[in-house]
Amino acid sequence: MIIRDSKQGACFTASDRSMICELLHPARDGRLQMGCSIARAVVKTGQATLPHRISGSCEVYYILEGEGVIRIDAESAVVIPGQAVYVPPGALQRIENTGSGDLSFLCIVDPMWRAEDESF
Repeated sequence: MIIRDSKQGACFTASDRSMICELLHPARDGRLQMGCSIARAVVKTGQATLPHRISGSCEVYYILEGEGVIRIDAESAVVIPGQAVYVPPGALQRIENTGSGDLSFLCIVDPMWRAEDESF
């Protein structure tokens, strides 16, 4: 059994300016028999991630708390808790916190996230 707690793990500021707490990443733990990586991201009130692309991987954002606006290529939409958003491989993506508290969401990247696949 493998259990990770996003509130107790090591967190860092990602290149897109979100706070990332990595939960499961098969390249960092050989016990994981999965192809995707999963992290919890936080965007503070009034902040937004930098526009970026992940080539070769799709991404799913699952909104946990807060509210925001997500932009994927030419489209934009309001996001709230309980929603899942699919980001196709190579799409230009950005999420902005428009609420009064933290915007928190899971990032599921398949195949797993790799720094060399991300561009700004």
